[in-house]
Amino acid sequence: MKVLYRMVRRALCKLLLCVVILMPVVAMAQATGKITGTVKDKKTQESIIGAAVIVEGTSLGNVTDTIGNFTITNIPTKSYNIKVQALGYDDYMLFNVVISSGNAQIINVELDNQSGKTLGEVVVRRNPFSKNAETPLSLQTLSAQEIKSNPGGNFDVSRVIQAFPGVGGTAGSVGGFRNDLIIRGGAPNENVYYLDGIEVPVINHFATQGSAGGPTGIINTNFIEEVNLYTSAFSAKYDNPLSGVLDLKQRRANPDKVQHNIRLSATELAYSTDGPIVKDKLTFMASARRSYLQLLFQALQLPIQPSYWDFQYKIDYKINKKLSFYTLGMGAIDNFTFLTPDDLTAENVYILQSNPLIKQWSYTNGYGLKGLAKNGFWNLTFSRNMLNNQLDKYLDNQNPSEASRTLKVKSTEAENKVRFNMSKSYDKWSYSYGAMTQYVKFNNDLYSLIRTEVRDSNGVVVQPAVSVAGQTGIDFWKYGVYGQVAGKLLDNRLNVSLGLRGDGNTFTNDGANPLNTLSPRLAASYNISENLKFNASAGRYFKIPTYTILGFKDAAGNFANKEARYTQSDHLVGGFEYMPGWQGARFTLEGFYKVYNYYPVSVRDSISLANKGGDFNVLGNEAITTTGEGKSYGVEFQFQQKLTKNFFAILAVTVFNSEFTNANGKFVPASWDNGQLISFIGGYKFKRNWELGVKFRYQGGSPYTPYDLATSQANYLALGTGVLDYTRFNTLRLAAFNAMDIRIDKKWNFKKWTFDLYLDVSNAYASIQPSTPSFTFKRTEDNKAFATTDGQPLRADASNAIPVQLSDNSGTVIPAIGFIMEF
Repeated sequence: MKVLYRMVRRALCKLLLCVVILMPVVAMAQATGKITGTVKDKKTQESIIGAAVIVEGTSLGNVTDTIGNFTITNIPTKSYNIKVQALGYDDYMLFNVVISSGNAQIINVELDNQSGKTLGEVVVRRNPFSKNAETPLSLQTLSAQEIKSNPGGNFDVSRVIQAFPGVGGTAGSVGGFRNDLIIRGGAPNENVYYLDGIEVPVINHFATQGSAGGPTGIINTNFIEEVNLYTSAFSAKYDNPLSGVLDLKQRRANPDKVQHNIRLSATELAYSTDGPIVKDKLTFMASARRSYLQLLFQALQLPIQPSYWDFQYKIDYKINKKLSFYTLGMGAIDNFTFLTPDDLTAENVYILQSNPLIKQWSYTNGYGLKGLAKNGFWNLTFSRNMLNNQLDKYLDNQNPSEASRTLKVKSTEAENKVRFNMSKSYDKWSYSYGAMTQYVKFNNDLYSLIRTEVRDSNGVVVQPAVSVAGQTGIDFWKYGVYGQVAGKLLDNRLNVSLGLRGDGNTFTNDGANPLNTLSPRLAASYNISENLKFNASAGRYFKIPTYTILGFKDAAGNFANKEARYTQSDHLVGGFEYMPGWQGARFTLEGFYKVYNYYPVSVRDSISLANKGGDFNVLGNEAITTTGEGKSYGVEFQFQQKLTKNFFAILAVTVFNSEFTNANGKFVPASWDNGQLISFIGGYKFKRNWELGVKFRYQGGSPYTPYDLATSQANYLALGTGVLDYTRFNTLRLAAFNAMDIRIDKKWNFKKWTFDLYLDVSNAYASIQPSTPSFTFKRTEDNKAFATTDGQPLRADASNAIPVQLSDNSGTVIPAIGFIMEF
């Protein structure tokens, strides 16, 4: 295998050398690109006529026409900052816009009404970082280019935003195995996701049902224009967030011609295309992606065989000047199987026995109408999303039979949603209101072996079998209403926002009355000086329990959790924002305090479900009580520099504490209580379209629970895993983790197409990644059977087994080469 690896590495090096030598010969002529886009009023969404769009550092520019459109051509290929100016509006700067000869850059700009150059005696500088009155803090924004060029990000939105303050990953996934979002100490299922105003519950392949994370994302970053991550101060229009809102905005399609994008990486092949169907009226975007990681794993004799497809599309139709329609969709098909390797080591046997077979598919399909109104605009959306999840696990996953089954999950979740939002503004005040309703349908066919029957040498049962089985189905309605108002006071020094929301449902016993979930929120921003601002917010937020919890039935066939309450989280956040004298930079310092009430606690395990959801099983499917409490508090520091003089950077430091109560009512460290998070992303753009990116991350050690050794030994053959000792819940802690990723890009621009070759090295200095131990039995020297204490075959009760705990504290450098071709 090492010989094969060296041969492949040499071949790749030779290929790279040939490309580097030959490409400049082909691309000697000066290539140019173009920018096209629109400029609108942020508050009314009306087109702005006569806005100036300037390519900084050049004499190139243009003004918008009568419908707010513009085009700038013959731009030399490199990265630029784009400045937009219009009479009566604040200037706007787009940073790090990459011009290439292959695809046109499509940008959409929304300008804010000019707030006045002078605020009393305070002269306020224009803030280049996206903020609004509803969320003056706890908001991070990424452009499409910042996502695409992120080292180690693998073009995955979720992995990229883990570099933001307060955002971490699950234990054992810091090095990139999973992309669960742990925001300010909250669980992975406390976040919601939106794409162009349509809620998208599943954004990952092999998603954990009842939670959100998975090993890789579904969303095509080639279509993304902007990503906004809210970690508090949520707008009242969002329902169900407790820790975060990830709001993604897609760009427009090329209105002039059809263009294409092909990306080949170490793990997948992706194709995207967009363009006009009817000029100035109807455009489309579409993409498909296929993984081939299973082929690489098969060649390397690794036991796991994951494969996936995903698809995405959007169609925009401009009905008239005041009304537009769009439809979008995204879906995924996932399959997780096993290969029996030639060498059945203890590590390989554990992988084969502990993981389920997975067949999963999901989709979201949405339709939207957007209309202009006097002093504002409205949105009406209809959408449907569905998840089909099938998990199967056997005593021997390579030779499955019903008699040896230990897990069966055959589940579907479907939601049909209608949302209406109205936004209006008058002078210094703006307000919005809206409503939503959802029809939910959930079905589940479940069998799970919790404990196997264990007998002693005399045949006496010393541990009875414990299992959960049954079929369930629920359908009900969810609904909610909200209102929000914001204004400017004290000669525009002070921005304030007040919002109120209420939600209800027709399933839980106390869920019908939205007054039970009234969630007020208040945010304020005060300009202390030209460069310094103080921001604060307070709010109450609610989340309905997952459908796997609501649909669970007890042994008598009754719904066990109809008494469940909405989980409540109260946030208090305050901090400062400082903009120094140089362009595109800011410092922020924020403190946060979150208090949880009515958190689900497992009746079976007596632990809070706030500590679950970071694996490939299902969150829920058990009886719970909503008696849990929690608290998370900390301080975040961030320095961000947008592209200036070919350099950009983000430095984030977070110190926090996260605790939740279990059934005994005592606060204990949460499974996500890392304590410290440090991240740095920086990049430099050299001449001749070379670019270097570096990402460093540090994450404190996560708590974990040790095994009950006797129970684990008795149950391992049936369960394939050890059994945790919840009487010692989270009493141990992993070591801290740090790593660096490096990415080098070289782009060649030809007359009508572009070739981008990149090398992405994850964990560049082979840092050791701590992981939680895995309980298994020792193998014989030839790896053909389990070793035993007496040299005899392994007994059925495993009493002669030799237990071992495997710790994969490996430090592996993962280089990946790929290319992107635009034409």
